[in-house]
Amino acid sequence: MNKLLATLIAGFVATSAYAQTAVTTTTTTTTPAVTTAPATTTSSNTKAIVKAEARAEEDVAKAEAKEMKTAAKADEKAAKAVADAQEKKAKAHAKAVKAHANAAEKVTKADPEDRAKAIAKAEEKVSEANLKAEKAMIKADEKSLKVQVDAAADKATASAKTEQVRAEAMADVHKAAAKK
Repeated sequence: MNKLLATLIAGFVATSAYAQTAVTTTTTTTTPAVTTAPATTTSSNTKAIVKAEARAEEDVAKAEAKEMKTAAKADEKAAKAVADAQEKKAKAHAKAVKAHANAAEKVTKADPEDRAKAIAKAEEKVSEANLKAEKAMIKADEKSLKVQVDAAADKATASAKTEQVRAEAMADVHKAAAKK
């Protein structure tokens, strides 16, 4: 896109320089009064084009900088959300492992006649711990994915805004070039 913009700008400058030279050459053969009016108009038109191009470049640069800043923030948010999700998942897993260990310990400490009852209770505790851990992991993933989607949307919106600024800048340059 920058190459296209540079090519258009170079084309405008070359066209205006050629037009100025052509107007000056054709009007010099007539009268001096006629020569100054078109040359001044073309000169001011060239100045207007150059000003419009400079404003366009400045606006596009600002928009691109803003887009980059927004993208960096969005990426940072997404990375933080993924890290938080991993941490929550690790904690949930650790709790489940601890519950498994406690259940196994109670089974081993149980009297032989109460062992069947202890095993049943341990299986219940283990299944509850697994369910709780799975729920925590799912919730952490869900939150992480939501933040990632929001970050992608922020980046897409910033990109669209930059493209809008580019289009408006080019329109302003074309308007300045069209004025005579």
